[in-house]
Amino acid sequence: MSPSLPRWLSSRPPAAAVEIDARRVTAAIVSAHGSSYVLTSYASEPLPPGAVVPGLNAANVHDAGALASVIRSVLDALTPRPRRVALVLPDTVGKFSLLRFEKVPARAQDLDQLIRWQIRKAAPFKIEDAQLAWVPGIALPEGGREYLVTVARRDVIESYELACVAAGAHPGIVDLASVNLVNAVLARHGGEAPGADWLLVNVAGDYSTVAVVRGRDVIFFRTRPAERQEDLADLVHQTAMYHEDRLGGGGFSRVVLAGASSRGPEAADRIRRDLEARVGGAVEALDFRGAVALRDRIVAGPDVLDMLAPAVGVLLRERVA
Repeated sequence: MSPSLPRWLSSRPPAAAVEIDARRVTAAIVSAHGSSYVLTSYASEPLPPGAVVPGLNAANVHDAGALASVIRSVLDALTPRPRRVALVLPDTVGKFSLLRFEKVPARAQDLDQLIRWQIRKAAPFKIEDAQLAWVPGIALPEGGREYLVTVARRDVIESYELACVAAGAHPGIVDLASVNLVNAVLARHGGEAPGADWLLVNVAGDYSTVAVVRGRDVIFFRTRPAERQEDLADLVHQTAMYHEDRLGGGGFSRVVLAGASSRGPEAADRIRRDLEARVGGAVEALDFRGAVALRDRIVAGPDVLDMLAPAVGVLLRERVA
């Protein structure tokens, strides 16, 4: 993952990733072949309705046995079966914030305390019960800096981790879905920024996220519950206006749409056309195949690319570091 994008846990990057959302569990393996990467295996299975209900400040895993069983089945379908995985969770599980400091404390410990103090005021739960990560964002004039902060309830994150452990895999990295869609786009461009500021629109089954990226730094991030199609177009239009008025933007170099196929091909096409009308330009589907090749037997239609993109993004994070 890009150094500017938060993560809760960090260790030697695994070769396999598991994404859990409200409807299904998806897993993938990306292997290095010299200087290139290949998606060698993947599997996905639906979850029983109500087994997982993602949210920021409530229990998420309502049927731990069912979740562990589906994770185990998905991992068993991978070759080889992984023991360590990266874990990707819905954006709605965490709160993503951008904090700006005109003066940055010299000591890392003081900076950490300052960030925790600021987040304490906005988090809907006790900071003592939270899992928090922060990393530097864009540099500001005269020595200031923006910081990207992710906070989530510790017990919520642990409920997902325990399901992985019960399925026979240790989650060494935990991250949010849209963060890793940004990773996938950056990895496709060899870790370099794809031109000027660009916009990511992630249409998940039960929420939508928009993120504005400058260089390799996220400068705007907003997640909302699943909306009507016109509400999503309005959100993108409002983001474009905010980008121009408040963030010094002059339009987007590209607009990347992810996840829309989860709502069906006709709905995905309508979403794309509505967004193009609002941004006044082309909207492209996220396609990570410029960063990772697919094994010959893997057929990648739009639904498969959308389904695998978050897992692939977290596995390519070191490529854009």
